[in-house]
Amino acid sequence: MPFAVIGAAVFGAAWAFIPAWLQAKRGSHIVITTIMFNFIGAALMVYLLVHVLIVPGKMAPETRTFLPGGQLPKLDWLMALFGLKLGPAPFNVSFIIALVMCFLVWLLIWRTKLGYEMRTLGISPSAAVYAGIPYVRTVIIAMLISGGLAGMMSLNAVMGASARLQVEFVGGAGFVGIAVSLMGRSHPVGIILAALLFGILYQGGGDLSFEMPNITRDMIVVIQGLVILFAGALEYMLRPAMVRIYQQFASGKQAGQTLAGK
Repeated sequence: MPFAVIGAAVFGAAWAFIPAWLQAKRGSHIVITTIMFNFIGAALMVYLLVHVLIVPGKMAPETRTFLPGGQLPKLDWLMALFGLKLGPAPFNVSFIIALVMCFLVWLLIWRTKLGYEMRTLGISPSAAVYAGIPYVRTVIIAMLISGGLAGMMSLNAVMGASARLQVEFVGGAGFVGIAVSLMGRSHPVGIILAALLFGILYQGGGDLSFEMPNITRDMIVVIQGLVILFAGALEYMLRPAMVRIYQQFASGKQAGQTLAGK
């Protein structure tokens, strides 16, 4: 299991290297190149599962069920501390790994020189280059870290929930990650809270649709879309008005202090 965790991070970083190099050296759009690499990765996964990793004699394109040493341990003991039973929920040690990674990312971005360079380059690439921040190195390092984290995202789906590798096991996780990042304002604390919300909607929605067929999975997707709409998109509708109100309040307060001083 530890080797699989490390391997997921290493392979994810290696897979992100070429799009990172294309953006840093050739100016390619990172969104376009990574989406194209998604199709390459999906085709490679299908080939491996159909021709290499499939269980002999089975039609389903998937690997065999991993042995206990290749699965992520469940957190039954953690739930028992609060007097709760875990049941069939795929709540495992990947949750702790994710929390540790969030802390390390926060430490990197807000407490190191490299993190300052990443934030500066993200806000204004021209100003960062003018200040002497190496553009190519910073872009590639940032993408390698992102690729490693994305690779580790697969741990729960492969080694925790299903304990085997299946076709399209990630099923739109990248787009959900974008929504979580937008809701969390790209801050580790906000991302943890947003991820918990979407995890509850996804897992709870699946169980609810099974117990109450009238509530379909499509309704859960609609709820997720409404959450993103009200928490993310509508922010920019209210921001200009709030900025004007704040500026008027600040200018009025400053004028009052000036008159009081006179």
